[in-house]
Amino acid sequence: MPAPVEAAPAPPAAPVAPAPPADAAPAAAPSPASVTPGGAGAAPVVAVASADPGKWGRVDEDGTVYVKTADGERAVGSWQAGEPTEGLAHYARKFDDLRTEVELLEARLTSGSGDPKQAAASAKQIRDGLAEATVVGDLDGLAARIDFVLGHASKAVDKAKAARDQARAAAVARKQALVEEAEKLADESTQWKVAGDRLRAILDEWKTVKGVDRKTDEQLWRRFSKARDTFNRRRGSHFADLDRQRAQAKTRKQELVELAEELSESDDWGPTAGRYKDLMVEWKAAGRAPKDADDQLWQRFRAAQDKFFARRSAVFDERDAEFATNAKAKEELLVEAEKIDPSTGLDAARSALHRVQERWEEIGKVPRERIRELEGRLRAVEERVRQAGEAQWRRTDPEAEARAAQFRERVEQFEAQAAKARAAGDKRRAEQAEAQAAQWREWLAAAEQAVASR
Repeated sequence: MPAPVEAAPAPPAAPVAPAPPADAAPAAAPSPASVTPGGAGAAPVVAVASADPGKWGRVDEDGTVYVKTADGERAVGSWQAGEPTEGLAHYARKFDDLRTEVELLEARLTSGSGDPKQAAASAKQIRDGLAEATVVGDLDGLAARIDFVLGHASKAVDKAKAARDQARAAAVARKQALVEEAEKLADESTQWKVAGDRLRAILDEWKTVKGVDRKTDEQLWRRFSKARDTFNRRRGSHFADLDRQRAQAKTRKQELVELAEELSESDDWGPTAGRYKDLMVEWKAAGRAPKDADDQLWQRFRAAQDKFFARRSAVFDERDAEFATNAKAKEELLVEAEKIDPSTGLDAARSALHRVQERWEEIGKVPRERIRELEGRLRAVEERVRQAGEAQWRRTDPEAEARAAQFRERVEQFEAQAAKARAAGDKRRAEQAEAQAAQWREWLAAAEQAVASR
C-alpha cells in the first residue's frame, strides 16, 4: 500500500516523549468548543483527536487532508492509501503525539522534575511549529495549552531564579561567616591545636558550600587564605619562641642536675637538705625543656635527691637508735640521782650529784622529744641539793646576827631620844624620834625573821 502524501513536513520539535501505551485509557472526548477552560488557574483541556478525527478535519475527493482551525481550514497533507477515515485517523494520531508531548512537559514542570528553561524552549518550539504542523486535531486548544505551559514555565523559571538567588545569598553569607571566624581565630586565638583543627574544619566546610559567584568567591577565598597564613605565622612564631625557651630551660636544668649530683655525696645534712629545697624551686622556675630531655633530666635530679636523703636517713636511723639507748641509760641514772637525800649529809649529796652529772654528759644526746622530760628530772634533783645548801648557809651566817643586833641597838637609841624629848616637852623631836624608831623596828623584825628561818 503506498504511503500517504503530506502537504509539508512538520517543523523539528523537541524530543518527543513516548506515546501512552496502547492499553491506556483515552482522554475524554472534546466539548463542542475548541478550548474548554478547566477552571480558575487550570490548564485548558485539549481533546484527543484520534477519538473523533472528523470533528477536527476532513479529506476531500482528491485526497487532500484539511484541519479545522478558528481561522478556517488548512491543508496538512494528502491521503491516497485507503479510506478517508483512515487518513484522518493517521493525522489525528500525529496530533495526539504533540498533545502528549505538551502534557508531559507540563507534568514535569508541575512535579518539579524538569528544567523550566528547557521545558519553555521545547514548548515554544512546538508552539512555533503549529501553524505548519501536519496534524489533525484541536490546534487552537493545543496552542492555549502550550501558552499555559509557557506561563507555568516562566513562573518556574522565576521561582528557580529566586531559589538560586536565595541559595547564593545563603552560600555567600555562610562563607562570609566562615571567613570572619577564621580571621578572628587568626588574630586572637592562642589555643593553637583547637584553632588549627577548627581552621581545617572550616576549609572542609568551605569546599561543600556551592553557588557563590566567581568574583565574590575569589574575594572571600583571599581573605580566608590570608587568615590561615596569619594564624600559621603566629603559631610558628609562638612555637619558635617556645623552642628557644625550652632550649634555655634544658641548659638550666642540666646545671641544676649537676649541682644536685654533687650535693648527693654531702654529709652536711641540714644545709644540704635546705639547698635541695632551693634547687627544687629553681627547677620549677626554669620552665619545661623538650619532653624527652625534661623526663631524663628529672630522673637524674630525683635520683640525686633520693641518694642524698637515703644516706641521711640511714645516718639518722643509726643516730636515733643510739639516742634511744642513751635515753634508756639516762633513765637508769635518774633513778639513782632521785635517791640522793641532802638531809642525810649535804657534802655526800653534792658529791653524789657531781658523779651523776659527769656520767650524764658522758652518756650523750637523747631523742629530741625526750630532752625536756629527762633534763627536767635532773634539774629537780639539782634544785633540791641547791636549796639544802642555801638553807645551811643561812643558818651559819654570822652577819645575819650582827645585823639584827645593830638594828636592835638603833631602835633602843631612837626610843631613848623620844623619851628624853617628850620629858623636855619637845613634842616635835619626840615624834621624829619615834618615827625613826618605828622604821628601824621594821628592819629589826625582818632581820630577826631571817635568822629564825635558818
